[in-house]
Amino acid sequence: MSTALEGVRVLDMTHVQSGPSATQILAWLGAEVVKLESPTGDITRTQLRDVPDADSLYFTMLNCNKRSITLNMKSIRGKEIFSDLVRGCDVLVENFGPGTVDRMGFDWDRLRGLNPQLIYASIKGFGDGPYTHFKAYEVVAQAMGGSMSTTGFEDGPPTATGAQIGDSGTGIHTVAGILAALLQRQRTGQGQRVSVAMQHAVLNLCRVKLRDQQRLAHGPLREYPNEQFGTEVPRSGNASGGGQPGSALRCDPGGPNDYVYVIVQPAGWAPIAELIGRPELAADPDWSTPEARLSKLDKIFGLIEEWTRQHGKWEVLARLTERGIPCGPILSTRELVEDASLADNGMIVTVEHPERGPFRTVGCPIKLSDSPADVTRSPLLGEHNEQVYRELGVGAEELAELKTDGVI
Repeated sequence: MSTALEGVRVLDMTHVQSGPSATQILAWLGAEVVKLESPTGDITRTQLRDVPDADSLYFTMLNCNKRSITLNMKSIRGKEIFSDLVRGCDVLVENFGPGTVDRMGFDWDRLRGLNPQLIYASIKGFGDGPYTHFKAYEVVAQAMGGSMSTTGFEDGPPTATGAQIGDSGTGIHTVAGILAALLQRQRTGQGQRVSVAMQHAVLNLCRVKLRDQQRLAHGPLREYPNEQFGTEVPRSGNASGGGQPGSALRCDPGGPNDYVYVIVQPAGWAPIAELIGRPELAADPDWSTPEARLSKLDKIFGLIEEWTRQHGKWEVLARLTERGIPCGPILSTRELVEDASLADNGMIVTVEHPERGPFRTVGCPIKLSDSPADVTRSPLLGEHNEQVYRELGVGAEELAELKTDGVI
């Protein structure tokens, strides 16, 4: 069966998370992704290592379906080989610090001179301007992209989200840019640069908060549970980011993840009132309309929580769902890893690895009917040196010399 990106070759010069998350998706979609590493390898091969002398889960879960080659870009022969690799690829992806690839001797003018059809994708922390040379990490991007200032509770500190919106979120944006550039190349025959900044990707994911920043000019944000509003969008705990009030409500037996998130839509109030034993509130004008309820959201969710605390989260889910109430249990990481439906959907997959044995990882979230993604293991360091370099015309004798000389 053919794949969506069959025939597309990607030279992957990325490391850590933002870049590898992007190139892994391209690999899942069928591109041939060749991961170019220094002879010492991607730093995440050893970071947070849990099995001695084996690649860490940090690396294996971000580099499935790729091939690995090593190359010393500081050597003259290494630069020659790199030039040959560029000539033969469709996409080059890197997430080094600003100017790093230029200092290697391969600025954009030289790269497109080597391959006019090249799509050159770069991930950086920030766009051009005063932040350009700031060092960027996941939570730094969250801090400077609007996420942390709007996450957490009103009386608490800014809080990072567990979702890696700075790294993997930027990776998804990069994939979109690469695919758009490949599509345009079919019409023009020319490559182009794709640039994505982590701060910009986080900001894009926080657009509803910028919406609310502008709404503040016209008065308080009534769907927020906060009592006071200043000139900035406040942290609002677990309040919904949309137009319908919602909250995470504790369930029995009261463990750290024994919660169900419940949204109260206009049509859902009467069934909820009946379910919690307060049917009279459905007709009471002080409670019956969305406008009347906005001023007493804490009381509303307090009443519902009195009922949810008497039941387990799965029972709460079942009883609310049968009444058409939008809700969802808070699932722990253990519950997600063990969730049979996620396994059936190919979102939790078990992969065999020659060093560490079987491990579970996340599958491809993008489902294509005619070309399903098959998740295969991450490569060992330099595992495909001989295969890839022979494709470039490097013979066995030179391969041995390159290894001896530290070029690969």
